[in-house]
Amino acid sequence: MRGKAIEVENLESGYGEVKILWGLNLDVVEGQLTTILGSNGSGKTTFLRTLMGIIKPWDGKIIFKGEDVTNLSTYSKAEKGIIMVPEGRMIFPEMNVYENLEMGAYTKRAREKFEDSLDFVISLFPRLKERFNQKAGTLSGGEQQMLAIARGLMSRPEVLILDEPSLGLAPKLVLEVFETIKKLKDEGLTMLLVEQNVHLSLAITDYAYVISEGRIKIQGTGEELSKSDEIRKAYLGL
Repeated sequence: MRGKAIEVENLESGYGEVKILWGLNLDVVEGQLTTILGSNGSGKTTFLRTLMGIIKPWDGKIIFKGEDVTNLSTYSKAEKGIIMVPEGRMIFPEMNVYENLEMGAYTKRAREKFEDSLDFVISLFPRLKERFNQKAGTLSGGEQQMLAIARGLMSRPEVLILDEPSLGLAPKLVLEVFETIKKLKDEGLTMLLVEQNVHLSLAITDYAYVISEGRIKIQGTGEELSKSDEIRKAYLGL
C-alpha cells in the first residue's frame, strides 16, 4: 500500500471576503500521478496558490508526509521538496539555459545532487544540452516548457506540481509534454497535474479530481472518469 505524499483536509481559501474553495479534500499518493481537472474559474489556481503557501488558507489542513505544513512559506515547502512548475513557464529569459537549470537547484538538498540531476534532465530533454549557452527567452514555446519542467526537476522534488503545462502549445508539442509526464510517472515520481486537456490527462493519470465552483464534484481513476458520459457532460464539457 502506497503512502500519501500530500493530504488536503477541508481546505478553504479565497481573496478578501470572497470565498473560492469550499472544503476541499484530496490526496496525492506517493509514486502516482494525480490530476485536477476543471474549467476556468473553477478554483484550480486558488487551490495551487493555497497549497504552495502563496495565499494563506482560511481553514483546513495541508499534510506533507505526515507533517502539518499548512502555514509554511512557499520557500519552506520548496525546501521540503514540494516543487511547482508554474503556468506560463516563468523561466528567466535573459539567462541562458544552463543558468536557468542552476536556478532550479537552489535548495541545499538540490545543490548536493546537482550533477546527478543535470544528467537526468539531459537524458529526458537532450535538446536542452544543445542550447546550454542560448538565452532562454529565444527558445521556442515547446523548448521553454521543457526547460521549465527540467528546472523543476533540478530541485529534486518529492512532489512535482505541474500547472497547465500544455497551455498555449501547438498540438504536436502538447503530445511531447504529455509523453514526458508519462515518462516521469514511469520513473515513479510523485506528481500533481492541473490541466484543462481532459482527454490526455485522463489517459495517463492514476487518479483524478474534478473541481467546479471551488468544490470537488467527482473523483475516480482516469479510466473511470473517461468512461462516464454523465461525468464528461456535467463537469468536463465533453
